[in-house]
Amino acid sequence: MNAPKLPYSPMLPPETHVLSTLEADGSRRWLKPKLSRGKLLTRRRFVAYFLIAIFTLVPFVRVGGRPLVLLDITSRQFTIFGFTFLPTDTILLAIFVVGFLLGIFLFTALFGRVWCGWACPQTVYLEFLFRPIERLFDGTRGRGGPKKKNAGWRVVAKFVVYFLLCIYVANTFLAYFIGVEELKTWVTQSPVKHPVPFAVMTLVTLAMMVNFYYFREQMCLIACPYGRFQSVLLDQSSMIVAYDRKRGNPRGKKKKCQEKSQDSTLPVIGDCVDCGNCVATCPTGIDIRDGLQMECINCAQCIDACNAVMSKIGRPANLIRFSSQANDEGLHTRMLRARTVIYPMLLCGLAVAFFAVFLSGKSFDAVLLREPGNPYVLTDSGDVRNLLRLKITNRVDPEMALSVECLSPSSAVVEMQEKEPSVSGRGVETFHLSVVAPRNEFEQGRSKVNLKITNQNDESRTIQLQLIGPYN
Repeated sequence: MNAPKLPYSPMLPPETHVLSTLEADGSRRWLKPKLSRGKLLTRRRFVAYFLIAIFTLVPFVRVGGRPLVLLDITSRQFTIFGFTFLPTDTILLAIFVVGFLLGIFLFTALFGRVWCGWACPQTVYLEFLFRPIERLFDGTRGRGGPKKKNAGWRVVAKFVVYFLLCIYVANTFLAYFIGVEELKTWVTQSPVKHPVPFAVMTLVTLAMMVNFYYFREQMCLIACPYGRFQSVLLDQSSMIVAYDRKRGNPRGKKKKCQEKSQDSTLPVIGDCVDCGNCVATCPTGIDIRDGLQMECINCAQCIDACNAVMSKIGRPANLIRFSSQANDEGLHTRMLRARTVIYPMLLCGLAVAFFAVFLSGKSFDAVLLREPGNPYVLTDSGDVRNLLRLKITNRVDPEMALSVECLSPSSAVVEMQEKEPSVSGRGVETFHLSVVAPRNEFEQGRSKVNLKITNQNDESRTIQLQLIGPYN
Protein backbone atom coordinates (compact mmCIF):
# COMPACT_ATOMS: atom_id res chain seq x y z
CA MET A 1 0.00 0.00 0.00
CA ASN A 2 1.46 3.32 -1.06
CA ALA A 3 1.94 5.98 1.59
CA PRO A 4 -0.08 9.16 1.08
CA LYS A 5 1.84 12.08 -0.42
CA LEU A 6 2.39 15.04 1.85
CA PRO A 7 1.20 18.40 0.56
CA TYR A 8 3.94 20.43 -1.14
CA SER A 9 4.87 23.56 0.79
CA PRO A 10 7.58 25.60 -0.91
CA MET A 11 9.88 27.77 1.20
CA LEU A 12 9.23 31.49 1.19
CA PRO A 13 11.71 33.27 -1.08
CA PRO A 14 14.02 35.74 0.69
CA GLU A 15 13.30 39.40 0.20
CA THR A 16 16.95 40.14 -0.63
CA HIS A 17 20.10 38.20 -1.46
CA VAL A 18 21.40 36.29 1.53
CA LEU A 19 24.79 36.49 -0.16
CA SER A 20 25.66 38.61 -3.16
CA THR A 21 26.84 35.41 -4.90
CA LEU A 22 23.68 33.47 -4.10
CA GLU A 23 20.43 33.61 -6.08
CA ALA A 24 17.04 33.47 -4.37
CA ASP A 25 16.62 29.83 -5.40
CA GLY A 26 19.96 28.88 -3.82
CA SER A 27 21.94 28.62 -7.07
CA ARG A 28 25.33 30.24 -7.60
CA ARG A 29 25.25 33.81 -8.88
CA TRP A 30 28.30 34.23 -11.05
CA LEU A 31 29.73 37.73 -10.82
CA LYS A 32 31.27 39.23 -13.94
CA PRO A 33 31.89 42.82 -12.84
CA LYS A 34 32.06 45.61 -15.36
CA LEU A 35 35.45 47.32 -15.49
CA SER A 36 35.16 51.01 -14.60
CA ARG A 37 38.19 52.99 -15.67
CA GLY A 38 39.24 56.02 -13.70
CA LYS A 39 41.92 57.61 -11.54
CA LEU A 40 41.45 55.18 -8.69
CA LEU A 41 41.63 52.12 -10.95
CA THR A 42 44.89 53.45 -12.43
CA ARG A 43 46.34 53.81 -8.95
CA ARG A 44 45.16 50.35 -7.96
CA ARG A 45 46.77 48.88 -11.07
CA PHE A 46 50.09 50.51 -10.22
CA VAL A 47 49.92 49.20 -6.64
CA ALA A 48 48.79 45.72 -7.76
CA TYR A 49 51.48 45.13 -10.36
CA PHE A 50 54.11 46.56 -8.04
CA LEU A 51 53.03 44.08 -5.35
CA ILE A 52 53.01 41.19 -7.82
CA ALA A 53 56.57 42.09 -8.83
CA ILE A 54 57.63 42.28 -5.17
CA PHE A 55 55.92 38.98 -4.37
CA THR A 56 57.74 37.32 -7.28
CA LEU A 57 61.20 38.76 -6.62
CA VAL A 58 61.45 38.52 -2.80
CA PRO A 59 62.36 34.77 -2.73
CA PHE A 60 65.36 35.50 -4.98
CA VAL A 61 66.74 38.34 -2.83
CA ARG A 62 69.47 37.34 -0.40
CA VAL A 63 70.91 39.24 2.57
CA GLY A 64 74.21 38.08 4.00
CA GLY A 65 74.04 34.85 2.02
CA ARG A 66 70.55 34.00 3.32
CA PRO A 67 67.14 34.57 1.73
CA LEU A 68 65.38 37.80 2.54
CA VAL A 69 62.30 35.79 3.57
CA LEU A 70 62.18 32.01 4.09
CA LEU A 71 59.52 30.36 6.24
CA ASP A 72 61.04 26.90 6.60
CA ILE A 73 58.33 25.10 8.55
CA THR A 74 59.89 21.63 8.33
CA SER A 75 63.16 22.87 9.87
CA ARG A 76 61.26 25.23 12.19
CA GLN A 77 63.34 28.20 11.09
CA PHE A 78 61.90 31.51 9.89
CA THR A 79 64.33 33.82 8.09
CA ILE A 80 63.05 37.39 7.84
CA PHE A 81 65.18 40.22 6.48
CA GLY A 82 68.22 37.98 6.69
CA PHE A 83 67.84 37.03 10.37
CA THR A 84 66.82 33.51 11.29
CA PHE A 85 64.30 32.97 14.07
CA LEU A 86 64.43 29.57 15.77
CA PRO A 87 61.87 27.61 17.82
CA THR A 88 63.43 28.99 20.98
CA ASP A 89 62.35 32.51 19.99
CA THR A 90 58.87 32.03 21.42
CA ILE A 91 58.90 35.40 23.20
CA LEU A 92 59.81 37.19 19.97
CA LEU A 93 57.11 35.27 18.13
CA ALA A 94 54.47 36.14 20.73
CA ILE A 95 55.41 39.85 20.66
CA PHE A 96 55.36 39.84 16.85
CA VAL A 97 51.91 38.20 16.64
CA VAL A 98 50.39 40.62 19.15
CA GLY A 99 52.01 43.56 17.35
CA PHE A 100 50.76 42.31 13.99
CA LEU A 101 47.19 42.09 15.28
CA LEU A 102 47.39 45.56 16.83
CA GLY A 103 48.75 46.87 13.53
CA ILE A 104 45.68 45.46 11.76
CA PHE A 105 43.43 47.13 14.35
CA LEU A 106 45.15 50.50 13.88
CA PHE A 107 45.23 50.29 10.07
CA THR A 108 41.54 49.37 9.93
CA ALA A 109 40.55 52.12 12.36
CA LEU A 110 42.30 54.68 10.12
CA PHE A 111 41.75 53.42 6.58
CA GLY A 112 38.97 50.84 6.80
CA ARG A 113 39.35 47.86 4.48
CA VAL A 114 41.77 49.45 2.04
CA TRP A 115 44.01 46.39 2.51
CA CYS A 116 41.28 44.13 1.10
CA GLY A 117 40.71 46.18 -2.05
CA TRP A 118 44.24 47.38 -2.76
CA ALA A 119 46.86 45.01 -1.34
CA CYS A 120 45.38 41.61 -0.41
CA PRO A 121 46.92 38.89 -2.64
CA GLN A 122 43.45 37.41 -3.25
CA THR A 123 42.17 40.70 -4.68
CA VAL A 124 45.39 41.64 -6.47
CA TYR A 125 45.71 38.36 -8.38
CA LEU A 126 41.98 37.90 -9.02
CA GLU A 127 41.25 41.42 -10.28
CA PHE A 128 44.51 42.22 -12.07
CA LEU A 129 45.69 38.85 -13.35
CA PHE A 130 42.82 36.38 -13.70
CA ARG A 131 39.84 38.65 -14.46
CA PRO A 132 41.61 40.34 -17.41
CA ILE A 133 42.28 36.86 -18.84
CA GLU A 134 38.63 35.96 -18.31
CA ARG A 135 37.42 39.11 -20.06
CA LEU A 136 39.76 38.39 -22.96
CA PHE A 137 38.46 34.88 -23.59
CA ASP A 138 34.81 35.65 -22.76
CA GLY A 139 34.85 38.59 -25.14
CA THR A 140 33.30 40.99 -22.61
CA ARG A 141 36.25 43.44 -22.53
CA GLY A 142 35.17 44.70 -19.17
CA ARG A 143 31.48 45.15 -20.03
CA GLY A 144 30.38 42.74 -17.33
CA GLY A 145 27.06 41.01 -17.86
CA PRO A 146 25.90 37.47 -17.19
CA LYS A 147 28.04 34.41 -17.74
CA LYS A 148 28.06 33.53 -21.45
CA LYS A 149 28.32 30.21 -23.20
CA ASN A 150 31.51 30.55 -25.19
CA ALA A 151 32.86 28.42 -27.99
CA GLY A 152 34.59 25.26 -26.86
CA TRP A 153 38.05 26.42 -27.85
CA ARG A 154 37.66 29.59 -25.74
CA VAL A 155 36.72 27.57 -22.66
CA VAL A 156 39.66 25.21 -23.14
CA ALA A 157 42.09 28.05 -23.86
CA LYS A 158 40.97 30.00 -20.78
CA PHE A 159 41.33 26.89 -18.61
CA VAL A 160 44.87 26.25 -19.92
CA VAL A 161 45.96 29.86 -19.33
CA TYR A 162 44.43 29.80 -15.85
CA PHE A 163 46.27 26.58 -15.10
CA LEU A 164 49.62 28.00 -16.24
CA LEU A 165 49.08 31.13 -14.16
CA CYS A 166 48.17 28.99 -11.14
CA ILE A 167 51.41 27.04 -11.57
CA TYR A 168 53.29 30.33 -11.47
CA VAL A 169 51.42 31.57 -8.37
CA ALA A 170 51.74 28.21 -6.61
CA ASN A 171 55.47 27.91 -7.25
CA THR A 172 56.07 31.49 -6.14
CA PHE A 173 54.08 30.76 -2.99
CA LEU A 174 56.09 27.59 -2.30
CA ALA A 175 59.38 29.47 -2.77
CA TYR A 176 58.66 31.32 0.47
CA PHE A 177 58.55 28.02 2.36
CA ILE A 178 61.24 25.87 0.72
CA GLY A 179 63.56 28.39 -0.97
CA VAL A 180 64.29 28.91 -4.65
CA GLU A 181 67.12 26.35 -4.71
CA GLU A 182 64.94 23.56 -3.36
CA LEU A 183 62.09 24.66 -5.62
CA LYS A 184 64.39 24.45 -8.65
CA THR A 185 65.24 20.87 -7.70
CA TRP A 186 61.56 20.00 -7.36
CA VAL A 187 60.75 21.49 -10.76
CA THR A 188 63.67 20.11 -12.75
CA GLN A 189 63.83 16.56 -11.39
CA SER A 190 61.49 13.73 -12.26
CA PRO A 191 58.46 13.34 -9.94
CA VAL A 192 59.57 9.75 -9.40
CA LYS A 193 62.64 10.98 -7.50
CA HIS A 194 60.61 13.15 -5.14
CA PRO A 195 56.96 12.03 -5.04
CA VAL A 196 56.11 13.89 -1.83
CA PRO A 197 57.32 17.30 -3.05
CA PHE A 198 55.58 16.69 -6.37
CA ALA A 199 52.35 15.93 -4.52
CA VAL A 200 52.73 19.15 -2.51
CA MET A 201 53.24 21.17 -5.70
CA THR A 202 50.23 19.51 -7.31
CA LEU A 203 47.94 20.13 -4.34
CA VAL A 204 48.95 23.79 -4.05
CA THR A 205 48.44 24.31 -7.79
CA LEU A 206 45.01 22.65 -7.66
CA ALA A 207 44.08 24.78 -4.64
CA MET A 208 45.02 27.92 -6.57
CA MET A 209 43.02 26.67 -9.55
CA VAL A 210 39.91 26.04 -7.46
CA ASN A 211 40.28 29.42 -5.79
CA PHE A 212 40.73 31.60 -8.87
CA TYR A 213 38.68 29.61 -11.37
CA TYR A 214 35.71 28.65 -9.22
CA PHE A 215 35.68 30.03 -5.67
CA ARG A 216 36.84 33.53 -6.66
CA GLU A 217 35.21 36.40 -4.73
CA GLN A 218 33.60 33.93 -2.32
CA MET A 219 36.99 33.72 -0.60
CA CYS A 220 36.35 37.27 0.63
CA LEU A 221 32.66 36.76 1.35
CA ILE A 222 32.67 33.34 3.01
CA ALA A 223 36.16 32.16 3.98
CA CYS A 224 37.95 35.32 5.08
CA PRO A 225 36.93 36.52 8.58
CA TYR A 226 38.24 40.07 8.11
CA GLY A 227 34.96 41.45 6.77
CA ARG A 228 33.04 40.06 9.73
CA PHE A 229 35.46 41.67 12.14
CA GLN A 230 35.00 45.13 10.65
CA SER A 231 31.98 45.82 12.88
CA VAL A 232 34.32 45.94 15.88
CA LEU A 233 37.46 47.18 14.08
CA LEU A 234 35.78 50.22 12.51
CA ASP A 235 34.45 53.27 14.33
CA GLN A 236 32.47 56.33 13.27
CA SER A 237 35.59 58.09 11.94
CA SER A 238 37.10 55.16 10.01
CA MET A 239 37.40 55.59 6.26
CA ILE A 240 34.77 53.75 4.19
CA VAL A 241 33.31 53.91 0.70
CA ALA A 242 29.98 55.72 1.08
CA TYR A 243 27.08 56.95 -1.04
CA ASP A 244 25.87 60.50 -0.37
CA ARG A 245 22.18 59.92 0.29
CA LYS A 246 21.32 63.59 0.80
CA ARG A 247 22.71 64.52 -2.57
CA GLY A 248 21.75 61.41 -4.51
CA ASN A 249 18.17 60.72 -3.33
CA PRO A 250 15.55 60.52 -4.58
CA ARG A 251 16.97 58.60 -7.52
CA GLY A 252 15.69 58.93 -11.08
CA LYS A 253 16.46 59.80 -14.67
CA LYS A 254 17.16 63.45 -15.49
CA LYS A 255 18.22 65.74 -18.26
CA LYS A 256 21.74 67.06 -18.44
CA CYS A 257 22.44 69.88 -16.03
CA GLN A 258 18.96 69.66 -14.43
CA GLU A 259 19.01 71.60 -11.18
CA LYS A 260 17.24 70.62 -7.99
CA SER A 261 14.89 73.49 -7.25
CA GLN A 262 11.46 73.79 -5.66
CA ASP A 263 10.47 76.32 -8.33
CA SER A 264 11.31 74.04 -11.26
CA THR A 265 8.49 72.49 -13.21
CA LEU A 266 10.52 69.32 -13.40
CA PRO A 267 10.23 66.83 -10.56
CA VAL A 268 12.70 67.24 -7.71
CA ILE A 269 15.17 64.35 -7.90
CA GLY A 270 18.69 63.74 -6.69
CA ASP A 271 21.92 63.40 -8.62
CA CYS A 272 21.75 59.59 -8.77
CA VAL A 273 20.33 58.59 -12.17
CA ASP A 274 19.81 55.01 -10.98
CA CYS A 275 21.97 53.68 -13.82
CA GLY A 276 23.15 50.69 -11.78
CA ASN A 277 26.79 51.07 -12.86
CA CYS A 278 27.96 51.04 -9.24
CA VAL A 279 26.35 47.61 -8.82
CA ALA A 280 27.51 46.26 -12.19
CA THR A 281 31.13 47.15 -11.45
CA CYS A 282 31.29 45.85 -7.86
CA PRO A 283 33.55 42.77 -7.66
CA THR A 284 31.53 41.45 -4.72
CA GLY A 285 28.11 42.19 -6.23
CA ILE A 286 26.68 44.63 -3.66
CA ASP A 287 24.83 47.94 -4.01
CA ILE A 288 26.86 50.55 -2.15
CA ARG A 289 23.76 52.77 -2.04
CA ASP A 290 22.35 50.42 0.62
CA GLY A 291 25.01 51.62 3.06
CA LEU A 292 28.07 50.01 4.68
CA GLN A 293 28.11 46.25 4.13
CA MET A 294 30.33 43.39 5.15
CA GLU A 295 31.08 42.55 1.48
CA CYS A 296 32.55 45.99 0.63
CA ILE A 297 36.33 45.74 0.19
CA ASN A 298 37.03 49.45 -0.49
CA CYS A 299 38.18 48.74 -4.04
CA ALA A 300 36.66 52.09 -5.21
CA GLN A 301 35.36 50.70 -8.51
CA CYS A 302 31.93 52.18 -7.73
CA ILE A 303 33.58 55.59 -7.23
CA ASP A 304 35.15 55.50 -10.71
CA ALA A 305 31.88 54.26 -12.23
CA CYS A 306 29.78 56.98 -10.60
CA ASN A 307 32.26 59.76 -11.35
CA ALA A 308 32.15 58.86 -15.04
CA VAL A 309 28.33 59.19 -15.05
CA MET A 310 28.43 62.45 -13.10
CA SER A 311 30.88 63.86 -15.65
CA LYS A 312 28.53 62.95 -18.53
CA ILE A 313 25.48 64.66 -16.99
CA GLY A 314 27.40 67.70 -15.77
CA ARG A 315 27.16 66.99 -12.06
CA PRO A 316 29.92 67.29 -9.42
CA ALA A 317 32.01 64.19 -8.85
CA ASN A 318 32.15 62.04 -5.72
CA LEU A 319 28.50 61.18 -5.27
CA ILE A 320 30.12 57.93 -4.10
CA ARG A 321 33.39 58.68 -2.37
CA PHE A 322 35.76 57.80 0.44
CA SER A 323 34.13 59.12 3.59
CA SER A 324 33.23 58.04 7.13
CA GLN A 325 30.03 57.37 9.01
CA ALA A 326 30.62 60.48 11.11
CA ASN A 327 31.03 62.64 8.02
CA ASP A 328 27.85 61.20 6.47
CA GLU A 329 25.93 62.12 9.63
CA GLY A 330 27.24 65.70 9.56
CA LEU A 331 29.69 65.16 12.40
CA HIS A 332 33.38 66.02 12.53
CA THR A 333 35.76 63.21 11.61
CA ARG A 334 38.46 63.03 14.26
CA MET A 335 41.91 61.71 13.45
CA LEU A 336 42.91 61.68 17.12
CA ARG A 337 40.61 59.43 19.10
CA ALA A 338 40.97 56.62 21.63
CA ARG A 339 41.83 53.93 19.09
CA THR A 340 44.35 55.99 17.14
CA VAL A 341 46.14 56.97 20.34
CA ILE A 342 46.09 53.74 22.36
CA TYR A 343 47.03 51.43 19.48
CA PRO A 344 50.23 53.35 18.52
CA MET A 345 51.26 53.55 22.18
CA LEU A 346 50.87 49.79 22.56
CA LEU A 347 52.72 49.21 19.29
CA CYS A 348 55.62 51.38 20.45
CA GLY A 349 55.79 49.43 23.70
CA LEU A 350 55.80 46.12 21.84
CA ALA A 351 58.49 47.40 19.46
CA VAL A 352 60.72 48.36 22.39
CA ALA A 353 60.15 44.96 24.01
CA PHE A 354 60.82 43.14 20.73
CA PHE A 355 64.14 44.85 20.07
CA ALA A 356 65.17 44.57 23.72
CA VAL A 357 64.71 40.80 23.59
CA PHE A 358 66.19 40.60 20.10
CA LEU A 359 69.36 42.53 20.96
CA SER A 360 69.86 40.70 24.27
CA GLY A 361 69.93 37.31 22.55
CA LYS A 362 73.17 35.34 22.43
CA SER A 363 74.74 33.33 19.66
CA PHE A 364 73.62 30.00 21.11
CA ASP A 365 70.92 28.49 23.29
CA ALA A 366 71.51 25.74 25.84
CA VAL A 367 69.01 23.40 27.46
CA LEU A 368 69.95 20.81 30.08
CA LEU A 369 67.84 17.66 30.32
CA ARG A 370 68.02 14.46 32.37
CA GLU A 371 68.78 11.15 30.73
CA PRO A 372 65.93 8.64 30.89
CA GLY A 373 66.25 5.86 33.44
CA ASN A 374 67.67 6.04 36.96
CA PRO A 375 68.01 9.63 38.18
CA TYR A 376 71.45 8.90 39.64
CA VAL A 377 74.03 6.17 40.22
CA LEU A 378 76.68 5.72 42.89
CA THR A 379 80.32 5.40 41.83
CA ASP A 380 82.76 2.92 43.37
CA SER A 381 84.13 5.72 45.54
CA GLY A 382 80.66 6.58 46.86
CA ASP A 383 80.15 9.76 44.85
CA VAL A 384 76.82 10.53 43.13
CA ARG A 385 76.67 10.62 39.35
CA ASN A 386 73.80 12.34 37.48
CA LEU A 387 73.49 11.56 33.77
CA LEU A 388 72.41 14.55 31.68
CA ARG A 389 71.88 15.70 28.10
CA LEU A 390 72.93 19.13 26.87
CA LYS A 391 71.03 20.46 23.83
CA ILE A 392 72.84 23.29 22.05
CA THR A 393 71.29 25.45 19.31
CA ASN A 394 73.83 27.39 17.25
CA ARG A 395 72.22 30.66 16.12
CA VAL A 396 75.07 31.82 13.88
CA ASP A 397 76.60 30.54 10.66
CA PRO A 398 80.16 29.62 11.79
CA GLU A 399 80.77 26.29 13.49
CA MET A 400 80.83 26.63 17.27
CA ALA A 401 83.17 24.79 19.67
CA LEU A 402 81.99 24.45 23.27
CA SER A 403 83.32 23.72 26.72
CA VAL A 404 81.40 22.93 29.92
CA GLU A 405 82.54 23.55 33.49
CA CYS A 406 80.94 23.41 36.91
CA LEU A 407 80.87 26.70 38.83
CA SER A 408 79.33 25.36 42.02
CA PRO A 409 79.67 23.33 44.06
CA SER A 410 83.43 23.44 43.56
CA SER A 411 83.76 19.76 44.46
CA ALA A 412 81.53 18.66 41.53
CA VAL A 413 83.12 17.49 38.28
CA VAL A 414 81.70 17.55 34.73
CA GLU A 415 82.54 14.61 32.48
CA MET A 416 81.69 15.01 28.79
CA GLN A 417 81.10 11.93 26.66
CA GLU A 418 82.16 13.85 23.54
CA LYS A 419 85.80 14.93 23.68
CA GLU A 420 85.47 18.04 21.47
CA PRO A 421 81.82 19.11 21.41
CA SER A 422 80.95 21.40 18.50
CA VAL A 423 77.84 22.48 16.64
CA SER A 424 77.64 23.28 12.93
CA GLY A 425 76.35 26.64 11.73
CA ARG A 426 72.61 27.07 12.41
CA GLY A 427 72.63 23.51 13.71
CA VAL A 428 71.27 21.76 16.77
CA GLU A 429 73.25 19.07 18.63
CA THR A 430 72.68 17.06 21.79
CA PHE A 431 75.66 16.06 23.94
CA HIS A 432 75.83 13.56 26.80
CA LEU A 433 77.53 14.41 30.05
CA SER A 434 77.54 13.49 33.71
CA VAL A 435 78.01 15.55 36.85
CA VAL A 436 79.78 13.76 39.69
CA ALA A 437 79.43 15.28 43.16
CA PRO A 438 80.45 14.01 46.64
CA ARG A 439 77.64 12.49 48.68
CA ASN A 440 78.05 15.08 51.44
CA GLU A 441 76.95 17.82 49.00
CA PHE A 442 73.39 16.47 49.06
CA GLU A 443 70.78 17.52 51.59
CA GLN A 444 67.60 15.46 51.62
CA GLY A 445 68.57 14.04 48.26
CA ARG A 446 69.02 17.40 46.50
CA SER A 447 72.00 19.53 45.50
CA LYS A 448 72.04 22.65 43.33
CA VAL A 449 74.66 22.85 40.61
CA ASN A 450 75.59 25.68 38.24
CA LEU A 451 77.06 24.76 34.86
CA LYS A 452 78.79 27.25 32.57
CA ILE A 453 78.78 26.62 28.80
CA THR A 454 81.32 28.69 26.86
CA ASN A 455 82.03 28.93 23.12
CA GLN A 456 85.25 29.82 21.35
CA ASN A 457 84.36 33.53 21.45
CA ASP A 458 84.18 33.46 25.27
CA GLU A 459 80.41 33.92 25.12
CA SER A 460 78.82 31.90 27.87
CA ARG A 461 75.54 30.78 29.36
CA THR A 462 74.97 29.58 32.92
CA ILE A 463 72.41 26.90 33.70
CA GLN A 464 71.24 25.94 37.17
CA LEU A 465 70.14 22.39 37.80
CA GLN A 466 69.12 20.41 40.86
CA LEU A 467 71.04 17.16 41.17
CA ILE A 468 69.32 14.14 42.64
CA GLY A 469 71.02 11.83 45.12
CA PRO A 470 70.45 9.61 48.16
CA TYR A 471 69.15 10.94 51.45
CA ASN A 472 71.97 11.32 53.96
